[in-house]
Amino acid sequence: MNHTKTQRILDTEAAELLNSLARKKAQGLGPRERMAIPVQEMPVQESRIRRGNMDEVALGYGENQARLEAERCLGCKNEPCVKGCPVGVPIPRFIAEIQRGNFKAALNIIKETNLLPAVCGRVCPQEKQCQAECTLGKSLKSADKAVAIGRLERFVADWEREQGESNPPAVKPPTGKKAAVIGSGPAGLTAAADLAREGHEVTVFEALHRIGGVMVYGIPEFRLPKRIVQAEVDGLAAMGVRFQTNYLAGRTRSIEELLEKDGYDAVFIGAGAGLPKFLGIPGEHYAGVLSANEYLTRTNLMKAYREGLAATPGFRSSIAAVIGGGNVAMDAARTALRLGAEQVHVIYRRTREEMPARAEEVEHALEEGVIFDFLRNPVSILGNDKGFVIGMELQEFRLGEPDQSGRRSPVAVPGSQYNVDCDMVIVALGNDPNPLLTRTSPGLSADRRGRIIVDENQKSSLDRVYAGGDIVLGAATVILAMGEGRRAAAAINQLLA
Repeated sequence: MNHTKTQRILDTEAAELLNSLARKKAQGLGPRERMAIPVQEMPVQESRIRRGNMDEVALGYGENQARLEAERCLGCKNEPCVKGCPVGVPIPRFIAEIQRGNFKAALNIIKETNLLPAVCGRVCPQEKQCQAECTLGKSLKSADKAVAIGRLERFVADWEREQGESNPPAVKPPTGKKAAVIGSGPAGLTAAADLAREGHEVTVFEALHRIGGVMVYGIPEFRLPKRIVQAEVDGLAAMGVRFQTNYLAGRTRSIEELLEKDGYDAVFIGAGAGLPKFLGIPGEHYAGVLSANEYLTRTNLMKAYREGLAATPGFRSSIAAVIGGGNVAMDAARTALRLGAEQVHVIYRRTREEMPARAEEVEHALEEGVIFDFLRNPVSILGNDKGFVIGMELQEFRLGEPDQSGRRSPVAVPGSQYNVDCDMVIVALGNDPNPLLTRTSPGLSADRRGRIIVDENQKSSLDRVYAGGDIVLGAATVILAMGEGRRAAAAINQLLA
């Protein structure tokens, strides 16, 4: 059965259930009837097919699936799901419109607080945020049975794009004020949108040659197609937001110059965290050891997988090892499979239960053939006389007492070291902010990791300078970065009023 047929079958089954509910709905569906509606499965490419291509894995709901999933919502008056959303999307309101088949109205409600719904619907960890607070999931005593809020958000965003009916939000008359946004990731784009709505002249400065930040260089095509990001960026451009690429703030221009010489009334820094962390073990200098940041950037932004067509080489391997247990590690491991690795191992020093990666991403990796080596960590990387990786020395671990994060701490097992073969090691242990901006901005306070220090309104130690996203939080999620962008924009709008 190919994946297109699977998608059609799921939507047909949903249509039959919707028809059977029609009479009950006319009389009013109660909580018991809504709780009995099954969770709608997300159609996906079959694993044996998708591991050989870069196409998106999740295929999205059909209209019937979306309407049936929406019928599961209890419409809680206290809206606990909204409290779990970092940008405060009016979730029950937009889901109610999907129930009525008013998809355009549903999307307009989402866009009141979120102008990147197609992105958020794909990559945000809803199971840890809005869906974690869902009354239905709690009533059924299973987080997996919460209303699929993210999938519904994705559906209406995709529906609008496919219909060609995208209209930018209304923008207030020009204020004559100028705002500079450094970085075009989720925090920067969100701040730019909220500033532009108020009528301010907004310019986004991006160091790379493509707009989108981590959404284009970090998240793989099979999880977030770049055309989706571009469509969201086009929507901001339609609002009047200007974009300038190949602009390295701190080198091309300092923050002081933007304010004092270029006439910007406020600056928002959303430059992300692009300085990769390494293990600090022997052998990290060998050819074939890469940060996940470099590996994914070469693949996603520079299309290294297009052999013979890309302007940058992609590192091919037979046995790849990925160190880490987060979403970036899953992205790197699944990318390595698609680039032809015969085996891909994820080395993680805790167990699956402690992994910070989304459960869905771990499941997809397992389905595609990624091998997980839990309670293991590298001691050294082994190389040959030509300077290439040939293996690793691993050590076994056991779980001890919980640490500050609540996860049980890994404890090394003495004398448990052993060697394994591999020809590529991808280190996915997170990133710190690049220190360029703090070094070129006298008076801009940062902590010992280089993260900019801000107050509750995202204001930095410099007047008229605000910051948010990974450059403040360290590596975080798209939606958390967006939340900080919104908060900063609200403060800047108040400043410029």
